[in-house]
Amino acid sequence: MNPAKVSRDRLKELTDLPNIGASLARDLRLIGIFRPEQLAGRSALEMYHDLCRITDTRQDPCVLDVFMSLTSFMSGSEPRTWWSFTEERKRLLSQERAGGEGTN
Repeated sequence: MNPAKVSRDRLKELTDLPNIGASLARDLRLIGIFRPEQLAGRSALEMYHDLCRITDTRQDPCVLDVFMSLTSFMSGSEPRTWWSFTEERKRLLSQERAGGEGTN
């Protein structure tokens, strides 16, 4: 859903979340997330790595941007477009590579 149209009091389905359509809702279900409240306290990076592992595919890094937008929103931040997380994601992945963690 377009972040500008998201309402916290109407979060029933995954597609009620910012930046989530049918395809990303399916991806979330693959990693065991079926309801918006299940995102609370989750790590976007771990979710991304889980999806890569489960699908046996390196997912587009923009998927991580979307996951970051979700975890930020579910932590109480205002809904934001997924691309507003791109620079933060690049820093996060750079730090991960420098630390030698993750191989996806």
